[in-house]
Amino acid sequence: MAIARESMIFIALEDCHRQTLEHLQELEGLVGTMETDHLDARGQSRMAEIESFFSSTARKHHALEERYFFPPLLADSEAGLVATIRILQQDHGWIEENWLELSPQLSAIASGNHWVDMAELHHGVQVFSELVRLHLTLEDSLVYPLTRARLEESALATA
Repeated sequence: MAIARESMIFIALEDCHRQTLEHLQELEGLVGTMETDHLDARGQSRMAEIESFFSSTARKHHALEERYFFPPLLADSEAGLVATIRILQQDHGWIEENWLELSPQLSAIASGNHWVDMAELHHGVQVFSELVRLHLTLEDSLVYPLTRARLEESALATA
């Protein structure tokens, strides 16, 4: 029973990663469009949805990882693993800091304002996207598989 519940948690977390990558790709596309033209109503609506996703869902996702996934891994005796988790925690801080700079710009664009400095926006989106992608890659290649394996081992040991 616990394995099924934990499996659903991983499905939800992995789905959030998929959505994050989709939103990043769409954000980059919208910013690319803006280099030659203003966004139409649909583009503004999509920008609002992207801003909302990163301001709510992504933040909740990070909080979940910080609360449930990282602490057991930080308690590990393997120094390399602990260092990697510390990097991921630092990433969360950098992602948040970058987001706090981007969010008002995206909100303005979504509201039809065009005061945004395109060079600054383009650079901010590029940095944010790269940081998030690298972060997700590390989580998907290490944290999730390791946590899943440990949970399965624990469940088998108590069965």
